[in-house]
Amino acid sequence: MSEHFASVQWQRQADGFIDRHYSREHIWKFDGGIEILASASPHIVPEPDANAACVDPEEAFVAAISSCHMLWFLAIAAKHQFIVDRYTDQAVGILEKNDEGKLAITKIYLNPQVIFSGDRLPSEQQIEDMHEAAHHRCFLANSVKSEIIVAAIGV
Repeated sequence: MSEHFASVQWQRQADGFIDRHYSREHIWKFDGGIEILASASPHIVPEPDANAACVDPEEAFVAAISSCHMLWFLAIAAKHQFIVDRYTDQAVGILEKNDEGKLAITKIYLNPQVIFSGDRLPSEQQIEDMHEAAHHRCFLANSVKSEIIVAAIGV
């Protein structure tokens, strides 16, 4: 077992609040020292109360799923002696009403593109199998109800 910490800090910046017009900008702080500027999504809270230049929780959720999948994929590829030069993913999360009528990220599309090098290159089937194994090992994918679709882009 391990514990993972994040500090989320927000402070009112102006007179408004009970009129529901206030900045949603806040700071995420992590144990390694990095700070990330965050805000509500401008798709949910109109600007100027939200800041599109900041990371929003929905984007972070999608990025975390994508990152977890990538880290497992890299570990599996290395174990199988395949050299990965680059891994990119243009992940997309779909926010819509779920079966209970509540807004939720119901699907996450992972679109990884992996570039391999070396004398030993994986087949398309081996790449698919590594993505499948990564999906099943990803802690975060195992922690959510959202459907996660991996549509790997061939090399």
